[in-house]
Amino acid sequence: MDIIFILKAIIIGIVEGITEFIPVSSTGHMILVGWAIGFSGEYAKMFEVVIQIGAIMAVVVLYWTKIKDSIIEFFIFIFTKGKEGEKGFRFGINVIIASIPMGITGLLFYSKIKARFIPEAVIVGFIVGGLLLLIIEKIYRNKKTKVCSIDKIAPEQAFKVGLLQLFCMWPGMSRSASTIMGGWIAGLSTPIAAEFSFFIAIPAMIGTSAKDLYEFNYSIMNETLWISLIMGTVVAFVVALIVMKKFINYLKKKPMKVFAIYRIIVGFLLGTLVLTNIIKLAA
Repeated sequence: MDIIFILKAIIIGIVEGITEFIPVSSTGHMILVGWAIGFSGEYAKMFEVVIQIGAIMAVVVLYWTKIKDSIIEFFIFIFTKGKEGEKGFRFGINVIIASIPMGITGLLFYSKIKARFIPEAVIVGFIVGGLLLLIIEKIYRNKKTKVCSIDKIAPEQAFKVGLLQLFCMWPGMSRSASTIMGGWIAGLSTPIAAEFSFFIAIPAMIGTSAKDLYEFNYSIMNETLWISLIMGTVVAFVVALIVMKKFINYLKKKPMKVFAIYRIIVGFLLGTLVLTNIIKLAA
């Protein structure tokens, strides 16, 4: 058993848990930290996607009552032909609508997009994503007409969020940042945009995790790799659960500018280090 390798996997799990639901790009951070600590290759690519299941479970635990009630009401609405369960049905439809763009694009282009996960792309994603956060927040965040309840999101608003979620397929852009920007443009308040981004992350992350698990070559798996995968997923779950609660509380009081500035600084710093050959990141 390779303890050092397992420790590296735990570090990546911590990175995933911290960054999955804040707008700084979990994929970008896992790729960059992975290169820095020597955690790369085909297993690492699968690992970085599959441990997102831990983050998904954090959403399920934190919002269990909302998810359970919505699923029950969704089917009650169908079986009663619309007489009961309208709120849960509307919420479920919005999640489905918001997931359609990512679902179609993922099925058609996921493998090609994943092959572009290179250092240069991540660096560009950090900087461009940070600039977009600054610009879109400046334009849309303080508009007076805002949806302040997740149950009052309209289908067309959900679709706009789903379209903006496509930006996260560029490594370094961030699913959270993309969907929150989509929420702003669609007219959602910041906390509601963030919470809705948690829910629509569930089908997106399950889809990508399932695809990677299905396509992965399990012949290379050994005790160390299995333990690493389990530990990374558990750590990602615990850390994500803590971070999600703090993130929502933060958004109720403060703007997202700090995340945007962080992204831009990290992007330019990494870009400078790579261009000057101070560090060499190889895919």
